[in-house]
Amino acid sequence: MPAKRTPLFDVHAAMGARMTDFGGWSMPLHYGSQIREHQAVRERAGMFDVSHMMVIDIAGPQALDLLHRTFAGDAAKAVPGGAVYGALLNEDAGILDDLIVYGRAAGYRAIVNAATGARVLGWLRSHAERLACTLRERRDLAMVAVQGPGAISLFSEVMGDLGTAELAPFGTLEDGPTMVARTGYTGEDGVEVLLPSGDAAALWRRLQGVGVAPAGLAARDTLRLEAGLNLYGQDMDETTTPLEANLAWTVAWEPSERQFIGRAALAKQRAAGAEQALKGVVLEGKGVMRRGQRIATDSGEGIVTSGIYSPTLGYSIALARLPRRAADRCTVDIRGREAPARIVRPPFVRRGRRVFK
Repeated sequence: MPAKRTPLFDVHAAMGARMTDFGGWSMPLHYGSQIREHQAVRERAGMFDVSHMMVIDIAGPQALDLLHRTFAGDAAKAVPGGAVYGALLNEDAGILDDLIVYGRAAGYRAIVNAATGARVLGWLRSHAERLACTLRERRDLAMVAVQGPGAISLFSEVMGDLGTAELAPFGTLEDGPTMVARTGYTGEDGVEVLLPSGDAAALWRRLQGVGVAPAGLAARDTLRLEAGLNLYGQDMDETTTPLEANLAWTVAWEPSERQFIGRAALAKQRAAGAEQALKGVVLEGKGVMRRGQRIATDSGEGIVTSGIYSPTLGYSIALARLPRRAADRCTVDIRGREAPARIVRPPFVRRGRRVFK
């Protein structure tokens, strides 16, 4: 089956982007230099085509009931103009997907990962069958992320005074069919904008015209890992729980009578204490940590779930699933060499600066 294309595919091709398959979509890996694109976001502003992600609108009098049952976060906090990050769990508390739920006057909007989208939509529909609510996939919309210290001012220069600068983190606004959210996946300030697919190419070119640099998946990965943000399918999946994926803070345990899917299994694990945890690792010498490499600690072995060379810091960093009690020093097996490293608490970088200790 040929890879699917976003509404911006022709724009990427015209720019000479190196394309790659990602979750069944043909997406730009980079436009010539991953490092330059990464630095553009850290220093000024970059933009990403994220139209491959699935947008699901949930409406009807029992839309919140559906979310109370399926979403481990507190969907009630997703009031119009706000949003909540959290996870969908299976009965064993394994993570089906992580997502953002946006509150709207007409209900809710969920944005889920591209690779899991079809499965998540079907799963939500199965739980909505006896409820007075509807789910609508919005493939008529495109999505562009504009990120960096200059993102808000440059975005406002192009879009006009929508009130973007006044949005709080995770705040949203809607202007006709366009929705702007002060969210992102880079550890920088910025917005993610949804708009009609036919308008996406013009927005992209206008943003480029004021100096916003196009950036691909490669830079998006180094940026999100510096920010200590999980990637579904690597740092978490159906075999890991929020307590094992550094996402315990997203779970809403109150009210106690809310029986979201996976609650019983997660409560049992919380009471016993999770045996593993997702932690940060910083390499102390040469080399680059990569997914799947073994880590040895005084508390037992672990494994790298995501590893990169950090362009901002100048050395390798990683997220790793380690024994819960693991701390301080460790070694990473890099091609048969036991490389010294240190266990830290992510994030590694925020707003372009080192933040871990």
